[in-house]
Parts: sequence; structure tokens; C-alpha cells
Amino acid sequence: MKSSTFLILSIAGVYGAVLHTAAWSVNNFLMTGPKAYLTYSSSVAAGAHSGMEECKFQFGWERWNCPESALQLSTHNRLRSATRETSFVHAISSAGVMYTLTRNCSLGDFESCGCDDSRNGRVGGRGWVWGGCSDNVEFGERISKLFVDALETGHDTRALINLHNNEVGRLAVKATMKRACKCHGVSGSCSIQTCWLQLAELREIGNYLKIKYDQAHKLEMDKRRVRAGNSADSRGTTAETFHHVHATELVFLEDSPDYCTRNASLGHHGTEGRECLQTGKNLSQWEKRSCRRLCTECGLRVEERRTEVVASCNCKFHWCCTVRCEQCRQLVAKHFCARRDTAATAPNHIRRRNKGHKR
Repeated sequence: MKSSTFLILSIAGVYGAVLHTAAWSVNNFLMTGPKAYLTYSSSVAAGAHSGMEECKFQFGWERWNCPESALQLSTHNRLRSATRETSFVHAISSAGVMYTLTRNCSLGDFESCGCDDSRNGRVGGRGWVWGGCSDNVEFGERISKLFVDALETGHDTRALINLHNNEVGRLAVKATMKRACKCHGVSGSCSIQTCWLQLAELREIGNYLKIKYDQAHKLEMDKRRVRAGNSADSRGTTAETFHHVHATELVFLEDSPDYCTRNASLGHHGTEGRECLQTGKNLSQWEKRSCRRLCTECGLRVEERRTEVVASCNCKFHWCCTVRCEQCRQLVAKHFCARRDTAATAPNHIRRRNKGHKR
């Protein structure tokens, strides 16, 4: 008993260090699961981390950019907010854990888990039958639920919202699965196919949940009854509200704060000092408007800075079999949000008076 407890704490400490965050670490995940599931702890840790990395990618050019403070996942600590952003954090974290557990199962990392062959041999559609080695999402869903949902120890509205959004993340993993097939027949005629289900890339799951974030539904509830906490009145209000919520729909309770400005108590850093994009190849319209969104609309100016970048160049292939490159330095223009100077922020009539006559 003592040795297993020591091992669980050791693993928790290692992965807590990997995540580089003081506010939240994977300790919460690892300490909530039954000790019988200790073998899955490293996958849970990796899944939580990959989910948050995907969160950072999805919000890389938005005012809220999934900061480290977003890693606080449960309502039993200081985090009590239930904003649109919190809903995404819960969904993508839950999806990341389920995704990694399922993938590692398929790779043969767990003795107790194998392919999902429950449908093998059945006719799936015209010209194809179920077969092969489908990813075992049922296993990933079951184990991830044991760890992630165990973080919610409360029974109030916010805890129930978090549990709902956790489930949205798990359903997203299932919804994005793809069918892969192998042809059979004389001379490759493909007269019949054997097909199986496999996980989509985590990026595709992130894109799917980002759309859900944009379409998230705000719950309108009687605040007086909600403030009753864990009372029967509060639970009745919550149950009545969730009755009309679709299982795949992200929900939130509170409007988002102003992410333009820094708020240390809430862990928001503001947009001052953030990089934005003005030029570059293959930029989306959303990325091209990042300077306006992060800087101009937040009362900041766009400042260009020249940064020296070291990159590999003049690479040559040498027989056999290495590639040798030189290290080249070049100046690259980057753009950042900066405070407006005093002259720029002065009222218009003062600025005009100080400009003098035009030539």
C-alpha cells in the first residue's frame, strides 16, 4: 500500500514538472483514479498536456490565448468561473485524455486493452463489411471518465456544467472518427472492402471543438435559486435547464471578462506585449486581422521589432546518409502590441495643436 502511494506521488510529481504550472498539475488526475488504474497514469498525464497544447494552438491569435491559469480544471479549488473559455478547456482536456488512452491502447501499451472487434463480420454497407482493428474508444472513454470527472467533487451548477463539457469533449473524439478500408478481390478489383474505425488527428478534434466553442450556449438561470448552492431548489433549477441542452453542445454560465486588460487575480495577462501577424505566407483572414484584434481594438498600438533568427540553411546531402546544414542568421520583422505613447493618447484637439502647419 505504501509503495503504490509513493509511486503515484512520484509519477504525479514528474508530470507536474513537465506541465510547468504552479496553479494546476496532473496530480489532480493521478490522485483521483483508483490505484488499480495506475498503469494508465502516464497516458492521462500526456493526454491532459496534449489537450492544453491544442487549446493554445486554437486560441493562439485571440485575446484569450489559453494561459497557464486555464489549467485549473475543477471547481473544488479557486476556479469557480463557468465562462465560454472554461467550457472549451474542459472539453479539450477531456478529449485529449480520452484520445491518448485510446491511441495507446491501439499501440499495445496496455495488457488489459485491445482492438474493438465487436462489429467484425457484420455488413456495414454496400460493398463493405466490418473487420480489421478498430480503435477502442469505449475503453478510452471509460478510463478517461474515471480520472477527469472525478475532479468534480461538488454538486452545484458549475460542477454540473463542467461535467457536461467534459462529456462534449469525449463525444467529439467519437464524432470525428474516420472509416479506413482495405480492398479485396481478384486483381485488386476491390469488389469487397474490409473497414474499421480509427481516430482522427487531435488537430481535427480541436477544430471541431472550436466550432462548438463559437456556438456555445449560455444557460439562463434564476440566479437566486442558483445561489442556493446544493439545495433541492438549486438542483431542480439545474435539472430543468439541462433538459433542453443537447449532449454535444458546449454550455457556459457567465459572460467572459475583458481579456484586453491584465487581471492578475483572474490570471489574465492582457494583450500588451503579445505578438500579432501582419505579413506572411498562407495567412488566414483571422490571422491577418490579429493585430487589429489584439492591439488596435484593445487601445494599443502595433510596434514592429527586428529580431535575429538562427535557422538551418544551405543543407546538402552527403553519401551515405547524412544531411549537413549551415546555421544562417537573418533579421525578421515581428509585430507586437505596445502601449500608446503620451502624444498618441492625447485628445485630438491637443494633438492637432502640437502638429503645427502642414507643408
